[in-house]
Amino acid sequence: MRFTPARSVALVVTLSLLAAACSSAADSTASDTTTSVPDDSVEAVDDGVIRSTEPGAGPPASIDPASLPVGELIDFGPAPVAPVGPYSAELEAAVDTVFGPNLVTGLWLTEQIEAMSTIVDSGDVRIAWLISDLLRIVQDPDLSGSLGRSAGDLLGTEISLANPWGDVTDHLIAWDIPAPPDYVEAKRSIYTLIVPEWEAIFVEGDIDWRHVSWGGVRIDDRAYDTTDDPCNCIPAADNPEVTDVAGADWLDDDDVVFGVEVNGEARAYPRQIMEVREMVNDTLGGRDLGIPYCTLCGSAQAYFTDELPDGVDRPILRTSGLLIRSNKVMYDVETFSVFDTFLGTAVTGPLAEIGLVLPQAGVVTATWGDWKATHPDTTVLVEDLALGRDFDFRNNRDANGPIFPIGDVDPRLPVQEDVLGIVTESGTPVAFHVASAIEALRAGESIVFENVHVVLDGGGVRAVDADGNDLGGHQAFWFAWSQFQPDTELWPS
Repeated sequence: MRFTPARSVALVVTLSLLAAACSSAADSTASDTTTSVPDDSVEAVDDGVIRSTEPGAGPPASIDPASLPVGELIDFGPAPVAPVGPYSAELEAAVDTVFGPNLVTGLWLTEQIEAMSTIVDSGDVRIAWLISDLLRIVQDPDLSGSLGRSAGDLLGTEISLANPWGDVTDHLIAWDIPAPPDYVEAKRSIYTLIVPEWEAIFVEGDIDWRHVSWGGVRIDDRAYDTTDDPCNCIPAADNPEVTDVAGADWLDDDDVVFGVEVNGEARAYPRQIMEVREMVNDTLGGRDLGIPYCTLCGSAQAYFTDELPDGVDRPILRTSGLLIRSNKVMYDVETFSVFDTFLGTAVTGPLAEIGLVLPQAGVVTATWGDWKATHPDTTVLVEDLALGRDFDFRNNRDANGPIFPIGDVDPRLPVQEDVLGIVTESGTPVAFHVASAIEALRAGESIVFENVHVVLDGGGVRAVDADGNDLGGHQAFWFAWSQFQPDTELWPS
């Protein structure tokens, strides 16, 4: 099939869409929500006693692994064969015409249409990644439909024109289609049309740029501790104001909070605030922390951003406005080094060059009532940090699963089932099914996997060692944990 849109159209880069998305970014923060928590009518008591069993023990007697909910295995069909090596001279000229300097002019003319036909006829399925990237930023429905059909022809599959970008990208991820030559450079030229500041983000590194997409919002590139300044972005909070339990009368007992405890000092980060901010740079228990919350992954994490190698300044974490397989892409605003948000590993820039990996503090997902009962001296972020908004993405916008492409999934659990993820001392990733863990612990049973002990804390669950020391685990949706830790063990199993 040749590339023949209904009419020769201007390439409408989503500037109007961007404006709408970014004004709603502040209003809707392009994300999702977190985790189910136990009924607060059931008293959750952590007596501090870890009832140990042998390392690597199976599930308690009361937990039947067969009772776990099972996810769905999506069949994308057989993958097409991808070529290797450079383009032919003719194909290189066509790719340059569609995705190169002419794209910057914002015009989609006869020359681009003919070049796209050459691309489709070539059968080089690698170029479907660039079509996917272009699909992400175009607004014109005729052009989007034509691009979707062209991608389908190139890939040898039918693409849903209701969401051609999502469907094309899901297939590409599931099939693991290789990137085309000079991919980062071409992708940069496409994405900087909507956010020029991404020029410094799209660089080579230990990151799979194929899986990176636009989250619908602009970059937060404000300098440290200027987060009172408004931005057309998801606004991080630096050094947030806090109050004690008595001052948090705006929180209901069943509101979800993310609890962090460092050196005996506890703090609650309400979900209502984290859904708006998605990133906090804070100090707790004498330690500096960067705390990202990926609503799409149901995952709040806490990274130590101090005690760094000599000559390395504290990273100030910000939201880039980009996603990687539906997980937020965070970066250091001081060096523009990108981090793997799930792993805390610097993957591009100066911090990647020195191999910086940020250690984690544990995060407990609980209700405010349970957290304050267990930690009566806790502090909590003040209501003003929510900027007058009260989102609940998990229970409305994202209630039916991920809204961004994730490709194939591990079917052992449903995609949005809650797990507590941790990497053991031996390097083995393990995910504990939260509902099953809470049930077992409340029944007085123990959960131990290698050196990891799971205990109740504030109505949620925490990963500790045999002496009760925090190991830095956190909750997440199953699809997120399993795609960033594909070799994970699952408890119970």
